[in-house]
Amino acid sequence: MLPVRGRNGRVTTLARLLGTRTAWTPVGDGEFFCPGCGGDRNYQRLTGRRRFTVLGVPLLPRGTAGPVVECAACGGHFGTDVLDHPTTNRFSAMLRDAVHTVALAVLSAGGTGSRTALETAAATVRAAGLADCTEEQLAALVEALAADTGRAYEDRPCGAGLAIELHEALDPLAPHLAPAGRESILLQAARIALADGPYTPTEHDTLGTVGAALTICTSDVTRLLTEARTPS
Repeated sequence: MLPVRGRNGRVTTLARLLGTRTAWTPVGDGEFFCPGCGGDRNYQRLTGRRRFTVLGVPLLPRGTAGPVVECAACGGHFGTDVLDHPTTNRFSAMLRDAVHTVALAVLSAGGTGSRTALETAAATVRAAGLADCTEEQLAALVEALAADTGRAYEDRPCGAGLAIELHEALDPLAPHLAPAGRESILLQAARIALADGPYTPTEHDTLGTVGAALTICTSDVTRLLTEARTPS
């Protein structure tokens, strides 16, 4: 056993004598959603240079490290892909904008002649966080969209301009939503369409566009639109 202890001792001594140290340099900062803390925090983006050390003294360069994102609160280091996750505030804003855009798309497809549809749409948008949204505001926005010839879609499926807006609002949001969250947005849209009666062909096509932008497969879109017609 003595030789073994001797070898372990030599390894321990070498580990104390020799090592690698990384010197980090800040190259940016901001706010991010920290996966370690589970909330919005400030961060520094760091790049590093490794050096071989003897007795703790850095001597020979050993290449670069990072970049990494360092949380100012917990000190954790994370890959830069964590910056792709929206902060809580940003996520809330994205969700509000998405629901508002979807409501406008459905109202545009079905028209604003139904007070019930307008009330359902306004209540849905307010529940998403736009507390001051009114039926009159939504009706005015739909009229403005209809007046824009580049977005006219009467008697057509979701017009090209509005389809682009749906994708702009939903494409960045969809990857950060659980399947139930994506389905919830489509169901809310379906209830707006159903507020004044069965789906019209244009409403059905628009809801299909919403489902596609939310990355919901066609069979699930059909299932959800059927479920929405069934009283809970």
